[in-house]
Formats: sequence, C-alpha cells, structure tokens
Amino acid sequence: MENTVSQSLHKTHKLSFASQILLRVLATGGSLAATWLVLTSKQTVEVFGIVVDARYSYSSAFKFFAFANIISCAFSLLSFFIVFILGYKAVNPRNYFFIFLHDLILTTLLMAGCAAATAIGYVGKYGNSHTGWIAICDHFAKYCDRITLSIIISFICIVFYFLLTVISANVSRKS
Repeated sequence: MENTVSQSLHKTHKLSFASQILLRVLATGGSLAATWLVLTSKQTVEVFGIVVDARYSYSSAFKFFAFANIISCAFSLLSFFIVFILGYKAVNPRNYFFIFLHDLILTTLLMAGCAAATAIGYVGKYGNSHTGWIAICDHFAKYCDRITLSIIISFICIVFYFLLTVISANVSRKS
C-alpha cells in the first residue's frame, strides 16, 4: 500500500513538473512573440495629403504593454531554469512559495499591460465621440492588426501564467 502511494506521488510530481515546464516555455514564447509584434508595429500613411505614421512608442500604454511583455518574458525564462533545477531534485514545497509569488506578480503585471493596451486599442479602433478622438484603425489597418494580435497573444499568456500560479500554489501548500 505504501509503495502505491509513493508511486502515485511520484507520478503527480512528474505531471506537475512537466506541466510547469511546458507552460513556462509557452508563456516565454508567447511573451516574446507579443513583444516582437508590438515593437515592430509601425505604419506610415498619407491622410489628406499629410504623411502620418503610427508607432507603438507614441502611446504610453503601448510602451507599458511592451515593457510588461519584455519583463514577463525575461522572468519566465529565469523561472524556467529555477523550476527545472528545483523540480528535478526532491520537491521542497517551501521553495515553491517563492515561485508562486513570482507567477502571481507576472500574471498581475501582464494583466495590467494588456488592460492598458486594450483600452487604448479600443479608442484607436472605435474612437470616442465625447472627447473628439477619432478612430485611426481605418487608416492604419496593418498597424492595428499587429497590435491586436500582440494583445491576443498576451491574453493567452495570462492564462498560462494563471495556470502556473495555481500549480505553484498547489505545490507550495503541501508543506
């Protein structure tokens, strides 16, 4: 009976370890892709005879979004190696509490960046008649499409980080 319990715990640990590694790789890749898309999104058009360009750096919300993705990508890569080292050895649940905090902070940071970018993206797409802001996406379709894709990828990464937070919380509570 004790051997069966030990085998079951070992299987659970292996599954938890494998899912964390997979989710961290996906989150790192997604954050990197979202960062690349937003940093390379620019378009120049002629509107009523005036040459106008759109870049992510013209919006503080898009700059915050880009930096949030850069930070989450870098720290996800770091946490990948830490979890790989911690998970490969015997599990010490106390160590996973710090991984839990790390995952929670990255989830929150990326969520804030996505919220800011989504708000500005909405104004860019639909404008705001109350403040006199006009929609620009009908003129800058390529730019808006790249920003939209970047935001969608980041929202998917939020799901990955949320799952990582749940997994690391579950492992850390077993102390």
